[in-house]
Amino acid sequence: MKVAVEEAQRKLSVYMRERGLKHTRQRDQILEAFFAAGGHVSIDDLLGQVQERMAGVGYATVYRTMKLFSEAGVAHERHFDDGQSRYEPVVDDEHHDHLICTTCGTIFEFEDPIIEKRQSDIATAHGLRVVHHRHEIYGSCIAPDACRHRARPT
Repeated sequence: MKVAVEEAQRKLSVYMRERGLKHTRQRDQILEAFFAAGGHVSIDDLLGQVQERMAGVGYATVYRTMKLFSEAGVAHERHFDDGQSRYEPVVDDEHHDHLICTTCGTIFEFEDPIIEKRQSDIATAHGLRVVHHRHEIYGSCIAPDACRHRARPT
């Protein structure tokens, strides 16, 4: 994770320097908390983690900073069916898709070369070259007891 944070810091520094934006301790703390949180973190979830590191940081600061991270290419903003923006770190040359439980809200990442090839073949058959895509599959956990014990994020 340390390498990913350092690469994100470098990328962010270049982006901010090119736009005349200031480097701040709050942004550093938010970036570190974001990478420590793993993927698919909401602003509310991240805010709690940031406030543990630096009391007094508000929702608006975390929100604006995550928008900045998205614009700088260090975070992906995702919109699943729960109505919240969620963020995950950008890892160069990595692609994955998502399975989302509509009961408990758990988000699973998966990669499947067969699906990727089939998508490309279908696009080609229609005269398109895939530039990017987003694949989300919604369902519910097969083991309902395990699913019920996980609270759906609010």
